[in-house]
Formats: sequence, structure tokens, C-alpha cells
Amino acid sequence: MFKGKDFGYKEIGIMIIIAYLFSFAVRLIWVFQFKDVSSFYWNDQLMINTNDGYFFASAVDYLLNGVHADNPRVQIAIDSYPAFVYTSYFLTKYTPMSLETTILYMPSIISSLVVIPIILTGKLLKLPWVGFFSALLGSIAWSYYNRTMTGYYDTDMFSVFLQFTILYLFLLTLYHKDSINILYLSIGLLIYPYYYPQGLSLIYAIFILWVAYQLIFQREEKNSYLFIAIAGIALWNVPILVKILIIGAIFIALNKIEDKLDNKKLLYLSIVSLFMFFIFGDVFQIIWFKIVDYTNKGVKEQGLHFYQVIQTVREAGSISWETVANRIIGGVIPLVISVIGYILLVIRHKQFLIALPLIGVGIFAHWAGLRFTVYAVPVAGISAVYFFAFIAQQTVKKESLRPILIMIGTILLIIPNITHILGYKVPTVFNKAEVQDLNKLNNIASSKDYTLTWWDYGYPIWFYSDTSTLIDGAKHNDDNFIISTIMFSTSQQQVANLSRLAVETYAKEPHPIVADTIFKDKNPNKLLNDLKKPDFKLPNKTRDIYLYMPYRMMNIFPTIGVFGNLDLKTGHRKRNIMFYPTGVSRQQGSMVQFSNGIIYDVARGVAKLGKQDVKVYHEDIVGYKPNGQSMVQTQIKHIDGNICIVFMKSYGRVIVMDKATYNSAFVQMFILDNYDKNLFEEVISSPYAKIFKVKK
Repeated sequence: MFKGKDFGYKEIGIMIIIAYLFSFAVRLIWVFQFKDVSSFYWNDQLMINTNDGYFFASAVDYLLNGVHADNPRVQIAIDSYPAFVYTSYFLTKYTPMSLETTILYMPSIISSLVVIPIILTGKLLKLPWVGFFSALLGSIAWSYYNRTMTGYYDTDMFSVFLQFTILYLFLLTLYHKDSINILYLSIGLLIYPYYYPQGLSLIYAIFILWVAYQLIFQREEKNSYLFIAIAGIALWNVPILVKILIIGAIFIALNKIEDKLDNKKLLYLSIVSLFMFFIFGDVFQIIWFKIVDYTNKGVKEQGLHFYQVIQTVREAGSISWETVANRIIGGVIPLVISVIGYILLVIRHKQFLIALPLIGVGIFAHWAGLRFTVYAVPVAGISAVYFFAFIAQQTVKKESLRPILIMIGTILLIIPNITHILGYKVPTVFNKAEVQDLNKLNNIASSKDYTLTWWDYGYPIWFYSDTSTLIDGAKHNDDNFIISTIMFSTSQQQVANLSRLAVETYAKEPHPIVADTIFKDKNPNKLLNDLKKPDFKLPNKTRDIYLYMPYRMMNIFPTIGVFGNLDLKTGHRKRNIMFYPTGVSRQQGSMVQFSNGIIYDVARGVAKLGKQDVKVYHEDIVGYKPNGQSMVQTQIKHIDGNICIVFMKSYGRVIVMDKATYNSAFVQMFILDNYDKNLFEEVISSPYAKIFKVKK
């Protein structure tokens, strides 16, 4: 295989700089696409484009400014991802970047570092050009770009970068048995959980294959057993200081008695280390739970029957093989090339067998969802470029010309990924007007107050309004039932009572799951009916509660309804929810055709749904003043009608829905501006959202 000249670290350093700048520059495409969109700016900076980013941003904001101190969930971000949060904190505190600038650009700054281990892997193979071109491809491939682009402030920026760095360090210890290399690997293994603890299952899988490789192919080498022992200790489920002390003690002891040790004694040490790793690390349990979490779908089978959220999350749903191929490397043919390349790579360098877990999790994405494709990207990139290197060796006699063929092949693989990036115009999570609403709420509410809404909007509400929520992007458990019930309830008395009961229950230490607590040892249907009564005995009021009803919720409103549309005792669906947001495609006389194919005869008050004619109960035409207040014209078409149609003139939208959904709190309070003034106070009204304060 071609090697070119002997590349030293100076040449490797230049390659790293070029590849890093390429990766970072590609991620600036999104910035230039939206730099003139004023509605995407807040505090003179583009806002981020992932909801989860506000989870971590709130934690950093707390460390910097002391805000969100009353939010019981913010400390969880610091405790669960301390290295990630503190890296963001230090970047903001000790650089000229504001918090908004840090969370916007940090994904590009950190994720582009993946070029370093990729290029060093090429040097390890003594194929530096393979490493360089692999870095260009792997750093911007479809899935990796999507989850590390500018504005995608999430742990993904560290997950793949650190995972591949650790893979490289595992490989380094297989190629070079210098004791210093196991020290480098140990440091990587020690710090990794503080950045991305969910990825430990993959690290464990790589470690197990790494151990097996040494026991099969390198069992005669003394350092193999020492390396197994040290790495095993680094992965023990004990405090990090304990692991550092043990590893340090082993290194000091070995320097004094190295001549007296043989493979048998070191084997015993490695066995003890592995025993501790398997027994006390819950290794197989962690790996199994990860598989179960992302394949489990449906209604909970034990106890009360709450609907599970995992099947409503797009990134956790099964995807086609074509999508798997696109997201890993940009297409089916590129994926075939990378698979062949990986086989060729393993034939020449069997050490790369330890990369199988990363490939396996990419394949697992077919069943478990989009998010898993990202882990296979760097290995697929190296494998694909290696394929071209192999072809170059077989077809190009002049060694100095072989990089040209590799470059051409890499460019052909980069093109579909760049094409995807140019078309991947992801908007910010909220626009400026929506943030202004939350900022107004921040000025009205106390930090101890709660804002109840769907979990999609939980983290931005934390960050911009400094109020807490009942459910959020990570806490979407049985309490989804509570919020769904509030939004779909046809009794505004029940909405007010349930809101107060839920918040006061949750606000008490240790912040229990509300649904499990209030329904424990009770008939849930009876309690829900009792909550409709004005004289229902509520807990003492300790804080204010706000209901956040945004316009954008209409797009997911039917999905929200699924969680509350269950008889908790049987798990059976209560009714068929109809909620079809659409628009008018054409009108001829009294016949109006909607964009979704429904035809409405205005004169007769009858809608044609497929082949069925259905009588319309209510027809509403809603206009909105600039301040968001509704102006409603309503007609009863048929007293025995089964559906309602609302024309939202200012939005150019039409909603076809069933009668129960029409009477729901969200439709009545947000769309029709019809709310019980004895129970609620409208504190904020705009075309983008209405926010109500619960008076009870």
C-alpha cells in the first residue's frame, strides 16, 4: 500500500489544521444561509436550532448568572454532564464570547476536532493520506453534520469525537505496546463519562473486543495483560479518584518490580480487574437496557396503562436501509464502498475488528432510529477512503500519483454530503417573536413559578422565562398524561384544578412523578371526574402556574392527545381524535376544497371525508388583531353534527376536528380566545402564543 514520504508530526499537524478548517468552514454554511433572517436573532446573535440545547444552556446560565436556581431539573444537567457544562461555562467566562455565541458556535468548534483522531489513525496505519481524506469526509458526513452543525448545541459534539478518540487509543495500544499509551487510554476512559455517560455501552463493547483481541493475538506480550488490567480499572464503576490512585499505584509498583513479574502474575492482575469490571460495572445490564429502551414501543403493561413516549420520537423510530446509508456516508453506493473497504482494512489490519461495535450500532439504527447512524460515520469514512487506497495500489504503479486517485474518490463521496448540507436549512427552535413572549413571562413570573405545556417547549421555557415545567425533553414520563389531559380537557374547571394539584404535588421534595403519585391507590377515572368540581379540595397555593399554548402546538396536537386519550385502568383508547390542520386549495361557489382532500359544502354545512358525508356542528371564522386577540364569527350548522370547522383567516389555515376536540382547552382558549375569567387570567397574547395564569 502506498505510503508517500515518511510523514512526521509537522506534516500531520498541517493536515489536522487544514481538515479542521474545512470542517469548521462547512458548518458556517448554515450561518450564512440565515445571517439576514432577523426573526432568528436574540440578543444580537443567531439562536440555536435544537430544543435540547436549552437544557444545557440553562445549566451554564445558572453557573454564570445564578438564574434558574429554583428549577429542580437544572442541577441534573450539571450532575449528569459536568464536563460538557463546565467546558461551556469556561468558554463563556474566559473568552469574549457571550453565552448565546458559545452555545451557537461550540458544536462547530468541538465536533471539528474529530479530524485529529481520524488523521492520527491514518498515521497509525502508516497511510497518512488515508487519514487526511478520511477526516475531510468523516467530519462533514450527513449524520455527523446534522448532529454537530452550528447551533446544534448538544452532547453529540463530544460523543462521536471522544468515542473515536478512545477507539484510536485502543488501536494505539494494539499497535504499540509502550506503557505510556495505556496511560493515554486510561485518561480518555476516565474523563469520557463526564462528557457523555450514555455512550459507555459502546465503550464497554469496544473494550471487550479489545481484550479478546489481545488474548487471541497478543497473549505472548507481557504488556497485553498489564494493559487489560489498567483499562479495566479505568472502567470500574467506582469514584474517579479511587481509580486514579489504583492506576498510579500500579505504575509506581511496576517500575520497582518489573523484572520480577511474568505473564502469569500479570494475567492474575488482569483477571481481577476484569472481574471487578463485569461484576460491579453492570456491563451487560447497561448494554441490554440500551437495546430495550430503543426498541420498546406501546402502552405500559403493568399497573396503570400510560402511553410510552419513545414511539412518538422521530429519531427513535425505525428507518429504511436507504436512510441508514444516506446518513452514515451519503448514499447506498458509498456505503457499499465503505463496507468493502472495512473488510479489506480488517484483512490487512485485523486490529480494526474492535471497531465492529460502532458499525453494529449504525446497522442497529435501522430498527432503533436516526440518532444511531452517527456513531458509524468516522469508521465508514476511513473504510471508504481505504477502499480507494487499495484500488490505487492495485492500479497505479507510480506511488506518488496514488493520492490523486484517493482524492478523486473522496471528492465523489463528499459531493452528496455537501449537497445535503446546502439543502439542510434547519430553522431556530423559536423565532424572535416567540422568545419575546417568553421574555415577557420572565418579567411577570417568579423563578419559583411553573409553566405547563408540552415537553417539546420545556427547555426553551426554562432558558427564556426562568420558570420550571412539569415535563421536558428528558422528563417525558407518565406525567405526559397530565399535560395531555390539561390541553384536551373539555372542562376548564378540571384544567385549573389539575394544574394546581399537579404542580403542588411535584414541587414537594423529592419531586415525584405526579401521575403515579396522585393516582396511587385511587380510581383514576373517579379522580379525574372529581377534578371537574369547583369545590374539589386542592393543596395550598405556594406559587403561580401558567399555561403556555403556542400556535406551533397545532402541528403536534393529535400526538399530544394520544397520551391523555387512554383509560388508565384498561389501556384502551377513549375515543377517536380528529384534528386536521389544513388550508384552502380552491373554492367554487359554496364548495370549498381543503389541501388535505376534504371537501366542505358551506351552504349545506356538510363535509365530505373520503366517501362519507359528515354534518358540521360548528363553523367558526377567526381573525386576529395585531395583539393576538381573537375576533370570532360562529355558526351552528347542524345541532346533530359530528365535526367542527375553524377557519383561521390570519394564518391561512383551516382545522377540521371532532366536537370533543373543538371543546378542548387548547382550542377554546388559544384559537377561540374563550376562557373562564374566574379561573384564568390571560397575561400574554400574541399571534404566536397565549399564556394564561391559573387563578386557583
